[in-house]
Amino acid sequence: MFTGIIEQMGLVEAIETTGTNATFWISSPLSAELKIDQSVSHSGVCLTVEEIKDNKHRVTAIEETLNKTNLGTWKTGTLVNLERCMIMNGRLDGHIVQGHVDATAVCIKKLTLNGSWEYTFEFDTQFAHLVIEKGSISVNGTSLTCFNVTNNSFTVAIIPYTFEHTNMSQLEEGHYINVEFDIIGKYIQRMAQLKKD
Repeated sequence: MFTGIIEQMGLVEAIETTGTNATFWISSPLSAELKIDQSVSHSGVCLTVEEIKDNKHRVTAIEETLNKTNLGTWKTGTLVNLERCMIMNGRLDGHIVQGHVDATAVCIKKLTLNGSWEYTFEFDTQFAHLVIEKGSISVNGTSLTCFNVTNNSFTVAIIPYTFEHTNMSQLEEGHYINVEFDIIGKYIQRMAQLKKD
């Protein structure tokens, strides 16, 4: 369980492919502090730490994860948002994020304003009921508020701190991001669906 408040960025140092799996070596200021078998959010994707060495850690994504996220587009040099799991005796500064990516979305517009940035993303209309005006959404693991919501798009505003301390600064039009919709909205949608059936 995560909060969507990014702690550090990591750098993809190496990628190895075994069968349908992809293994990533990531260097970061957090890597030496991690533990084997720990769950860590990597740009919104919950992955298990398998090995730690020389300020780097190793994680593996299986085919299912590669198909549902943007991890398949990662290359050596890709910046990754990192967050360790939440501590239950602290404040929840973002919103509840599971690290279970629901879909990818494509950046269709990047607007640089005077001191902030706006990004508009397009997603599959099957998820339209899970995106609400001023609702919470996880973009590459970052807890953000969406606005200008339509049936297949939403916009987020980025302050300078978030721009500098996450991989949003690397994001351009045409790039794909990982999206996790609000878990509360998903439960409400499921309950409403069951009442109909």
